[in-house]
Amino acid sequence: MGEHKDRMLAGQLYRDNDPELVAERLHCQELLDRFNATLSGQDLQRRAILEELLGAIGEGSWIMPRFQCDYGHLIRLGRNSFLNYDAILMDCAPITIGDDVSIGPRTQLLTALHPMHDHDLRRQRWETAAPITIGDNVWLGGGVIVCPGVTIGENTVVGAGSVVTRDLPEKVFAAGNPARIIRTL
Repeated sequence: MGEHKDRMLAGQLYRDNDPELVAERLHCQELLDRFNATLSGQDLQRRAILEELLGAIGEGSWIMPRFQCDYGHLIRLGRNSFLNYDAILMDCAPITIGDDVSIGPRTQLLTALHPMHDHDLRRQRWETAAPITIGDNVWLGGGVIVCPGVTIGENTVVGAGSVVTRDLPEKVFAAGNPARIIRTL
C-alpha cells in the first residue's frame, strides 16, 4: 500500500490525485458503470457487482441504481439494509452501515474533509477523511447529508433533508440543518 493510501486510511492529510488512489477510483467507477447500467429485474447481476465492489454486503441487503461511491471497498453494509435511488457514499474513510437500515433517495454519506484554514493545502489537493457509522435499524429520510466523522445510534430516525454534523444517540428523531434532536423514540 502506498504512502497516500496509508495516510488516507489513518485520517491524516493525503493527496487524492495520488496515482494509486486514482487507479482505485477508476476501478470503482468501472464497477459502478456496470451496476448502474443494469436493467430492472437483473437482481442477480446487481448483487454480484455489489459483492465485488463493497467491503461487505449482508444477506438481504440491496442498493438501487444510480449509486455512486469513491472506492467501494471501504463500505460495509449489514443485513437487510436498503439504499434507495441516487445514494452517494464518498468513502475516503470507512462507512459502516448496520443491519435493517433504510436510507432514502439522494442521501449523501460524506467522509472527505478539506483544510479550512489553509487555502494553499486545498489548492494542492490535500484532504483528510473521517469514518461514518450508521447503527442498526436507522432510517435516514430522503436527501439526508451525513458529514465526516458522524456516528448515528441504533433505532434513530433522521428527517428528510437534514444535515447531520454531529453524532446522534440511539432512539431519537432528529431533523433540521444542522440536525437537532426533536424527541426520543
